Amino acid sequence: MELTAAKSIVTDRIRERSGQLIEISHEIWSHPELCFDEHFAHQILTAALDDAGFEVDRGACGLDTAFIATAGSSDASGPTVAVICEYDALPGIGHACGHNIIAAAGLGAALGAMGVVDELDGRLVVLGTPAEEGGGGKVAMIEAGAFRGIDAALMVHPADTDLDAFWAIAIQELVVEFHGLAAHAAAAPHRGRNALDAAVLGYMNIAALRQHIAPSERIHGIFTHGGDKPNVVPDHAAMQWYVRSANRESLEALKERVVTALQAGASAAGCEMTYDWPSYPYDDLRTNDALDGLYRANAQSLGRVVRSRDVAPEFMGSTDMGNVSQIVPSIHPMIKAAPDGTAIHTTAFAESAHGPLGDAAVIDGALAMAHTIVDLWSRPEAMTGARDQFSGASNSDR
Repeated sequence: MELTAAKSIVTDRIRERSGQLIEISHEIWSHPELCFDEHFAHQILTAALDDAGFEVDRGACGLDTAFIATAGSSDASGPTVAVICEYDALPGIGHACGHNIIAAAGLGAALGAMGVVDELDGRLVVLGTPAEEGGGGKVAMIEAGAFRGIDAALMVHPADTDLDAFWAIAIQELVVEFHGLAAHAAAAPHRGRNALDAAVLGYMNIAALRQHIAPSERIHGIFTHGGDKPNVVPDHAAMQWYVRSANRESLEALKERVVTALQAGASAAGCEMTYDWPSYPYDDLRTNDALDGLYRANAQSLGRVVRSRDVAPEFMGSTDMGNVSQIVPSIHPMIKAAPDGTAIHTTAFAESAHGPLGDAAVIDGALAMAHTIVDLWSRPEAMTGARDQFSGASNSDR
């Protein structure tokens, strides 16, 4: 099948389903669910894929809210391309990261590309990946083998602008507890050891440390427990931190400095400190110029102006898609879904995620990804270029 004809079929299929895709985006937005608890989103997405004829594995990889859906022959000679869906929300502010858009756009790309999967002798996999907001669903699915045999992995992420990628750096969560000795705060404060003081001193040490870390590094945290009553010297305090650095190697070095700073606070207050790194570390995003170029061209054909991430160095974050990009040629472009200047993880962005710009991002994201899939299936040199760029990249290229 000729490339233009294949893209025309894909376009028609997505346009015909635009109402369904937007409705699913809005439904997921209206039912925000936290890490590993995305049962509504899991159901609505797998039902749509099932109805479309995909073979669907619900609760995949031992995760209740993960899924793997496949279409095309397992003996296909063309590339196996994975489309990634995310659908978890944030506590308190719902879909302020727009994962409803990611899910619906990924679904749309899959429904569109399915129309030519057999004619182009490709294979299509849709991966429903829970718990991006801190749980590392993709990392768990990597360990379970979900990405074996995948030649390329695609997803789009909403933002206030269109970028071919973004500066995703490595991250790991740190949970810290301080243990002191309770006492009456008025009658016998000298008998106590104040765990809250230990946490506060540790926080101040981190504040000083922030002046002397690399521009690509970030440390930010909150107090999750600070005592129970003002007239009792707190014998327990707790904090949650995110530690970020350019890559996993530099992250390990920064983690040691953070723990040392917090431990110093505990020592100064005469308290004990325990800590844990409870979640999977996220890798930095390894970009792929060949795949990014395909997506950029397809998005621009829809009228979008897609800029290089190099012109937006301030657009920085972390994602478990970084781990995927270390093992499979991947894209993680940003698609405009909110007015200029609207930051993600805000209530303003959450509102835009189910507004007109968010809806347009669902359809255009689906089209741009589906057309990129067609390129990979129709043009052997496109997949070869992506593989060559992936295998030839060094750490300095990331």
